[in-house]
Amino acid sequence: MLSTIIMKNKITFLICLQAIVLQLSFAGTGTKFVFGDNSLKPRIVVLTDIAPADIEPDDMESMIRLLVHADLYEIEALIVSGGWNSSGRAYPNSWKDSLSTVINVYEKDLPNLMKRSEQTSFLSLKEESEKQRIGYWPSADYLRSRAMFGSLELGVEKLGEDNHSDGSDFIIRLVDEDDNRPLWILAWGGANTLAQALWKVKKERSETEVEVFVSKLRIYTITDQDVPYGDAKNFAFSSHQWMRQEFGKNLHFIWDESAWLNQNGIGAKNWNEYATHIQKHGNLGSIYPKNKWGVEGDTPSFLHVLPNGLHDPNESRQTGWGGYFEWGLSRDGITSCYTNANSEAKRISDKYEHYFYPATFANFAARMDWAKEGKGNRNPVVIVNKKKGRSIINISSRAGKTIKLDASKSYDPDNDRLSFRWWIMPESGTYTGDLEIQNVDSNCAAIVVPADATDKTFHVICEVTDDGEHKLKAYRRIVVSI
Repeated sequence: MLSTIIMKNKITFLICLQAIVLQLSFAGTGTKFVFGDNSLKPRIVVLTDIAPADIEPDDMESMIRLLVHADLYEIEALIVSGGWNSSGRAYPNSWKDSLSTVINVYEKDLPNLMKRSEQTSFLSLKEESEKQRIGYWPSADYLRSRAMFGSLELGVEKLGEDNHSDGSDFIIRLVDEDDNRPLWILAWGGANTLAQALWKVKKERSETEVEVFVSKLRIYTITDQDVPYGDAKNFAFSSHQWMRQEFGKNLHFIWDESAWLNQNGIGAKNWNEYATHIQKHGNLGSIYPKNKWGVEGDTPSFLHVLPNGLHDPNESRQTGWGGYFEWGLSRDGITSCYTNANSEAKRISDKYEHYFYPATFANFAARMDWAKEGKGNRNPVVIVNKKKGRSIINISSRAGKTIKLDASKSYDPDNDRLSFRWWIMPESGTYTGDLEIQNVDSNCAAIVVPADATDKTFHVICEVTDDGEHKLKAYRRIVVSI
C-alpha cells in the first residue's frame, strides 16, 4: 500500500515537472512572450512620402520611432506615395530606398529589441502574415514583404484606371481579410492610395458591399497632403475631400491639425533631448537624422492607435497620445470629419498634447535604450479592480453611491517602485459638474457620485508611473455610467 502511494506521488511529480519543462520550452519559441498580454495588435497601414534626410527627414524620424514600437502594431503595409515632400511632382521611385534603409537597420537592432519581450525567434513568414499579438517583434523580412509603392501622383483628378498600384490593391486585400479588427490607414503624406482603393471598390461592388468595406476602415491624416505644398489650401484638388464627400460619416476620417504641429514644435524646441537619448542609440539611432523644420510630424498618427490603456482610438473624444477630435465641419468648409481644426477642439487637443508629450518621448527614449543595450526600462502593468489588460473598464453606478477603484494589484516588470495618479478627463464624458476623487495619489481611490449625475457619464484615468530610467507610464481608463 505504501509503495503504491509512493509510486503515484512519483508519477504525479514527473507529470508536473514535464508540464513545467514544456511550458518553459514553449515560452522560448517566439510564440509566447512574458511581457505581452496575449491581445491582438491594432492593424495599421502607413502611407509615407519618406524622403532622403537631406530633403526632409521627418518621415524617416517617425519610421524609426514606429519600428522601435513594432511589438505593439501589426504593420500590415508600408506604402510609399506622394505628399508634401515631393512638392507637387510625382514621388521619385528612388526615395523608397530611404524606407529600405530603416528596415535594414531595424534588422540589426532586432536581437536587442526582442529581449524586451524575451522573444528568441520569429514565426514563419506565413504565420507573421496572420494575426500578431502584442509583444511580438516582426522580422525584417516580413516588413520587406509589406513595403511597396502606392499612388505616386497627387489629386482627385488622378483617380481612375491609370492610378492603380500595388498599394491600393493591397489595401483592398487587407480590408477583405476575415478579421474583425479595423484597418487603420495612417497618412503621413497624401492618402491618394486609399482613395484609389475606394474608387475601385465603389466602381466594382454593390452599395451594400461598399458600406461594409468602408465600415472596416479608419483613417488618420496628418493635415491634407494630397495637394502640392505650395497650394496647400486648394482642398478641392485633393482626393481627401472626394472621400469625405462620397462616404460621409460612414468613413471614419480623422483630419489632424493640432497634434502634428505640436509634435513638430515641441520636438524642435527640445532637440537636445533627441540628440542625447535617440541619436547614436543603437543602429537605428545612428541614422536618426537632425530635423530641418519640425521633429516627427507624422508620429501622432500611430500614437493615436498605440495600445497603452489610455483610450479606445475608435472613440475620438477619448483623448490619447495622438490628440483630441470632434465630428464637425472640416477646414475645407464643405465636408465634415473628425477634426481638431476648430478653436475649441484645438484648445482641448493642445492641452493634452502638451501634457502627454513627456510620456511619449520617455517611451521612445527607453526603447532606444533597448535598441542600443539590449536592456532597459519597461512600462508598468495597470490592473484596476482586478481587471487585467488594456481595454476600457466600464462601471455602472447610481447617484450618491461611492465608487471604489483599486489598482493595488498593478506591478512593474522590472520591480520598480510605482506612483499613482487618478484624474478626470472631463471632455470625454457627459457630466459637466465637479467631481472629487479621494486619495488621488494612492493605489486605491474613491469617488462619491454627485446627486445630479443621473444618466450621465464621466471618465477616470488611472495613471501609473515607475521610478526607473525615463520614468515610464501606463494607463487605464474607467468609464462610469450613472
